[in-house]
Amino acid sequence: MGFWNFWKGGDETPEAEALEKEVQDLGLNTAGLNIAVDGDVVKVSGEAVDQETKEKVIMAVGNAKGVAAVEDTVTGADPVFHEVAKGDTLWKIAEKTLGNGARYTEIFEANRPMLSDPDKIYPGQRLRIPQNGSTTA
Repeated sequence: MGFWNFWKGGDETPEAEALEKEVQDLGLNTAGLNIAVDGDVVKVSGEAVDQETKEKVIMAVGNAKGVAAVEDTVTGADPVFHEVAKGDTLWKIAEKTLGNGARYTEIFEANRPMLSDPDKIYPGQRLRIPQNGSTTA
């Protein structure tokens, strides 16, 4: 369980139905999860099909425009996230978080389908950092 801050990226207030559709359009299985919105905070609760799905749903809704934070009460371990800073590349992030820049592909794969290109990341975006050398945590 945790509370994750995100770059809000807009003044519009997201709607739960739109966020659920966006997550489903990404091909993520939301069975067992509830997505609710309270102002600019998204609350994700329930039980995800697995840890990877939990983390990807948090990332998907958190990086949506108008979302400032995600409150996670989903069963499972806390995810490891990295906030992209100006000048960051996946290589630099992999060096910092995984100890080897060549492991950037693991970070890219851990954030698919939210990332479609390893060169298209932006400051303020949060990325999921895989644990134990795999794309799942």
